[in-house]
Amino acid sequence: MVKKELFRGMEESQAKDLSMEEFLPLITSRERRTMIRVNQNPRLKKLIETVRKVKKENPKKVIKTHVREAVILPEWIGLTFGVYNGKEFKNVEINVKHLGKRLGEFAHSTGRVMHSGPGVGATRGSKFVPLK
Repeated sequence: MVKKELFRGMEESQAKDLSMEEFLPLITSRERRTMIRVNQNPRLKKLIETVRKVKKENPKKVIKTHVREAVILPEWIGLTFGVYNGKEFKNVEINVKHLGKRLGEFAHSTGRVMHSGPGVGATRGSKFVPLK
């Protein structure tokens, strides 16, 4: 039995048909405030217009963006975004579980650091630390 992805009890087809007025009460207050004030953020407004244009012309195209703070909208379900993480564009395919979150949450900007043995400039005593 495969568990279905839901957004606030709605399946993908129901969530995809939500209008902005129906979607806003379902998200957190911080994201709701961002969406209400979208006209004051020209980068976010331009991204929304670009997404609508690309969705009409070629929905398979990857939409590259630096706007990590964009709230994921229901009309974006099924699209793929290339979200910049400071070094490269990470592909993020939007589905129901991403709704109401930010694009940047799915393209981590920090990586895991793996340290090896002592490096250049280490103290003389650290040379004798066992390598286990």
